[in-house]
Order: sequence, then C-alpha cells, then structure tokens
Amino acid sequence: MIRSWDRSCLKILHVDPERGWGGGERQVMGLLDYLSSREHQSHLVCHSEGLLRREAEKRAVVVFPVSIRNEFDLRSIFFLRRLIQKEGYDIVHFHTKRAHALALWLGRPHPGARYVVTRRMDYPIGRNWYNYRLYNRQVDGIVAISERIAAVLVEAGVKKEKIRVIHSGIDAAPFLQLREARRDSDLPVIGSVATLEERKGHRFLLEAATLLKREGIRANYRIAGEGGERESLQKMVLESGLRDEVVFMGFVSDIPGFLSEIDLFVLPSVYEGLGVAVLEAMAAGKPIAASRVGGVPELIEDQVTGLLVPPKNPSALARAISRLLSDKAFARQLAERAREQVRRRFTVEQMAKRNEEYYYELLRSHGPSGYAQQEVIQVGS
Repeated sequence: MIRSWDRSCLKILHVDPERGWGGGERQVMGLLDYLSSREHQSHLVCHSEGLLRREAEKRAVVVFPVSIRNEFDLRSIFFLRRLIQKEGYDIVHFHTKRAHALALWLGRPHPGARYVVTRRMDYPIGRNWYNYRLYNRQVDGIVAISERIAAVLVEAGVKKEKIRVIHSGIDAAPFLQLREARRDSDLPVIGSVATLEERKGHRFLLEAATLLKREGIRANYRIAGEGGERESLQKMVLESGLRDEVVFMGFVSDIPGFLSEIDLFVLPSVYEGLGVAVLEAMAAGKPIAASRVGGVPELIEDQVTGLLVPPKNPSALARAISRLLSDKAFARQLAERAREQVRRRFTVEQMAKRNEEYYYELLRSHGPSGYAQQEVIQVGS
C-alpha cells in the first residue's frame, strides 16, 4: 500500500545540542508536546547535561544525550549517521545553528528522511559556497521564525522557495491569570528576561536606568538570565551607582511568577530572531518597551501594542520607559491589545501545527521515500 502522508504518524528526530536554556529550547519542548498529542514518535538528541534533556525525560521522550563540540565533531557525526540509518526517521529536524552545521557531513544514511532546519537568529549570513550548500543542498526545508530572518536568508543566497516562515508561539494559559505579587517597595519594577550575552543589549538598559535616575525617575530593575556577560554587567551596575536598584536573578524557571512581580517589561536587544520573552510579557499583560530589531516588529506594533525604540539607544529607551511609567492608562491600553494579539496569533499550538504541516508537505513534495511501501498508520487511530 502506498503511504498517504496526509495523516500518517511520523517518526521524527530532533537535534538541539545546546547546554543552555532559552526561547529556542522552550519552542522545542512545545513542539515535542504537540507532536506527542498527535501520536507522532519523537526522539531527541541533546546535551547530556542540559535542562532540555531533563525536561524531555519528564515527558518520556526518547533522549540520546551527546556533547557536540563543533561542526567537525566526527564522533557526533558518526553517531548521528548510525542513528538515522538504524531508526529510519521520516524527518530530521535541526533546531540550532550548531546542529544544522552537522548536516554538511551527514549525507543521507536513510534516503527516506527529510532534513529540516529552524533558523532562529537574525545575524547576517555570509554569501559563500559553505552557506549555499548548507542551506540549499543539505536540507530539504528551512523554518524561519520571522519574516526578518527569511529576508536575511534570501540576502545570503538561500532559495526563497525553500523557506517557510513559522512564528514562535507560547502556551498563554499560565500568563493569563497572574496575580500581582506583594511588594516591599512602592517603586515600579522593570524586568527583562534574556540570556546575558552582548546581543541582548543589557548594557543599554543599564545606561537607560542611569539616565532615568539622573532625571529623578526611580525604579527597581530585575534581570533574569545567565550568560557570559554577567560579570561585566555587574561591574557596570557598581560603576553606574545602580547597586541598590538592579538585581540579577540568574536563571529563572518560573517565568509567569517573575512577570507577576514586575510592572514593565523591557527587551533592549541588538539582535533578536523574534522574541519569545516578548510574547510571554504580552500574554502576561505587561506594558513593553523593546528594540526595533529582527522579528520584534512582527510582534509589537509601535504605539499600538507596545513601544519600539532604535537599538543601542539608551536615551530613546529611557524616554519609552518614562512614558510607560507616567501614563498608566496608555500603558494599560497597549498591554491589553498585546495580550489579545498573542491569543489570536502566537500560540504554541499554532506554531507546532504549522511545523507538522510543513513536515507532511516536504514528504509529499519530494516524492516516494524509503517508506513508500509501508502500511499506512493514521494519526489519532
């Protein structure tokens, strides 16, 4: 019997070797949950010591722990080749840049598998033979999480027809019924959730905080996240006289709880593929000031669902924060519109369903695979 891909249960290998935990890993877990509910079989290759492994194992996902050092890690490449050949996956989904780089050396140990990569970052991509081959030859489809990322790919020479824009999504339910936490101070609390890396632009938030303090606008700042910039940012806090105002929270697992304790959310990124943290703040009903970079304008409409400012511009960021703090009716109006936007357009179910549909499309459009003679297994049967 020829296999119909329209409702077949799929066998999917997901590859995310990052040790850290960020918006991308939250998207992977949301996708795994949805695919499981649809009776697809998912396996996960991930870092042996990463939080993603622990979260996946809680959900009884089959996990293959690895430590991939770089795209030339022969041990990992051989492991993946054997795994793909042995398990006979329908889809191999690379979720990070490092995972995708391995595709250059993997070949097609199982000819029926379709390779998909998700591109989450809006960094410029070099227009060269390496990227041409990596994107146009080594994978069958590319998921860009924003229109901006899709444009960056096309500018680098990636074929437009190979790209599918699928925005990230969140489970809004935990954020919709938040209760405001008790306060030890009457000062407003400004929060940010992001990896402590240069691309996230925390230094510009601290510079904005310094400007606001000079103008007599006092606030407390809570910064959630870990990363390589922590030490330099803490030094900047001390040098700027913000020791009493700024708290570095470290890694925060309870994001709804964190958001319940703040009045205003800020994302001062220099680069941002889309911004899962922005989606979560939108769902929580928090007024938002964010950089106009990457895919953020696809989430936030300036003056309608939040305020957008030029990146690397602490003065503009300070003005946006000041306006949201001083005009509470305006801030509340923005937040209510933003919350409705998330519920309509950016749910994790919508994201996952579009990935599932893309899997089927790739399997159909590339003709009969090595599974073409297998018996049909219907989703939900």
